[in-house]
Amino acid sequence: MENLSGFGEHAQVQFQDVQAQFVTMTGSADNAKGVAIGISSSVFIGASFIIKKKGLMMSNETAKKQASQGGFAYLRNPVWWVGMVTMMTGETANFLAYAYAPAILVTPLGAITIAASALMARCFLGERLHICGLFGIAICSLGTVLLVRFAPEETVVTSVEEVWSLGMQPAFRIYFVCVILSSLFLIYEMVPRFGQTHVLVYILICSLVGSLSVVAVRGLGIAVKLTWRGSNQLLKPGTVVLLLWVVACIFTQMNYLNKALDTFNTTVVSSIYYVIFTVCTVTASMIMYKDWEDQTFVTIFWQVVALIINVLGVHIMSSTKDAPPGIRSGLRSVLGLPRGVVPVSKPSEYAHLCACEDVDAEGGGGSSRKRPTADASVEGD
Repeated sequence: MENLSGFGEHAQVQFQDVQAQFVTMTGSADNAKGVAIGISSSVFIGASFIIKKKGLMMSNETAKKQASQGGFAYLRNPVWWVGMVTMMTGETANFLAYAYAPAILVTPLGAITIAASALMARCFLGERLHICGLFGIAICSLGTVLLVRFAPEETVVTSVEEVWSLGMQPAFRIYFVCVILSSLFLIYEMVPRFGQTHVLVYILICSLVGSLSVVAVRGLGIAVKLTWRGSNQLLKPGTVVLLLWVVACIFTQMNYLNKALDTFNTTVVSSIYYVIFTVCTVTASMIMYKDWEDQTFVTIFWQVVALIINVLGVHIMSSTKDAPPGIRSGLRSVLGLPRGVVPVSKPSEYAHLCACEDVDAEGGGGSSRKRPTADASVEGD
């Protein structure tokens, strides 16, 4: 018993040391809480992509109309609802993370969602994970560490009224109107024409609307945090409006994210969504909450570097998703280079005959049929 008691005390001391170092690295206790909750949120949301995708696949086996065609058969599938509950758990944790840390710190942690969904898609959906994709996961991990290391301090907000005064700034009002008009144009003009062939259409809607939901979620998080600390903000009209705002945005995001997942590859959807959503969210938060207003040049520089590293890691994972096996093929896909000519299975002394046929076929002056040769009998054996 004494050994167990000593081990427990030692573990508690070690945990407190790690906790103190984490708080020091993130800059404040609130940032540390926000990062820890944000990481757990990303894991839950990454898992929800896979579970919901599985539910959509199962419902499509019997559904007359798929989700991408406007069907809602997936609502009767219990697996999809498990994914939905998982996503709601992740989003709730995400909501709490915004209450403690600024958006420029919490949102890019979504790179963990990409890494988690890529690994889980490999394990549970049978989707390929290229060896370069593992390198992309490592790159995202590096970017996350840098972002946490140079985390900005949160802007001090003392009431919901102050949140609304920030939202009434002319710059943010212009951003709000641009997002609403762009989203309506995408929904009514671009979705019917390009929704089934261009993943960016659905993702842009989710990202633009999502940027508005994030600034509202941050306001709600601040209201909850202030209420927890003794200043009741939950019954104020401004808080109720923020809640309705968040609910409307989440339903819109859920609808078009389902369509994207049902139509396109899971890793591609989550990867592109991360990049565009991060850019839109950081932009909205910078305009409304002025996250960079009191930051030093060095801090801002390393935050931008961390964002670029995360985007690079996500690009590596998404661009190598369908690349042929091998590091060289993966690098060509990352750089956007053509894959080249696939080598013949038997590069023997007859290879020059294949080369001649290719030249004739490309020139258009000859037939692409195989020429009879003296060794035709050997080929037929």
